[in-house]
Parts: sequence; structure tokens; C-alpha cells
Amino acid sequence: MKKKKKSLKIEGKVRTNFISLRKMQVVSWIYLTLLTVGCLIVSTWTIAWSALVGGIISVLSFWLSYRDLTGFMSSLVSSTDVTQREAKAQFGKSGYLFKFWIRIAIIGVVVLLLMKFSSINAFGLILGLSTIVFTVTFTAVDIVRHYYFSGRR
Repeated sequence: MKKKKKSLKIEGKVRTNFISLRKMQVVSWIYLTLLTVGCLIVSTWTIAWSALVGGIISVLSFWLSYRDLTGFMSSLVSSTDVTQREAKAQFGKSGYLFKFWIRIAIIGVVVLLLMKFSSINAFGLILGLSTIVFTVTFTAVDIVRHYYFSGRR
């Protein structure tokens, strides 16, 4: 009986640590490094540089979203009054969505300026911008793999 509780506790610990946004950020930086080095080996410096720039934009945007979301969530937990919490939630939701759209617009302007005034490669830039998409996909596949091979079906 003790072994079962201990193993459940260990599995619970693994499960909660497994879907960590910080871990996803680390995976993003590792993927971006491998992508840039791979582009340098297989292709030209311009494509590698473009992938690096796109990846940095993508990872920084993800980090800002993470920071905004955790700030929004912690502000909801801090209030004890239900009506105050609802008001904060509505205001925080609007602020979060506003910041999200401003961030998308800034990314669009930065990408436009990079494409227009520098020698950035569009294919490399798209590869770099897909860094977070790859990270989310990799994390989802790893969660499914962990689920099926941990004997929890």
C-alpha cells in the first residue's frame, strides 16, 4: 500500500512538472539553436541568420505572453471578494487581449521592416517563427507518449 501511494506521488510530481512553460521555453531555445546550426550546415548564412531572427521573435513573444498570463492569473487569486474578482477578471481579460493584439501588430511591423530593409530570407524567417509551434507540438507528443507508455490507460 505504501509503495502505491509513493509511486502515485512520484507520478503526480512528474505530471505536474512535465507540462511546464519554463520547460517549453528551454526546449524552444534548444530547438532554435539546433535549427540555426542545421541551417548553417545545410544552407547559407542568410537562411541561418533569418531562422535565428525569426526564432528570437517567436520565443520572446511566447515569453511575454507567459509573463502577461501569469500576472493576470495571480491578480485574480489575490482578491478575496467575488465581485472584485469578477471586475478584475473582466478588466484583466480585456487588457490581456489588448496586449496580445498589440504584440501581434508589433511582430507584423518588425517582420515587414526586416523583409523590406534587410537581406533576410523569407523561408528562414518562417522556419524561425515556427519555433514555438514546434515546441508545442513536441510537448504534446511527449505528453501523449508519456501517457501511453506509463501504464495509465
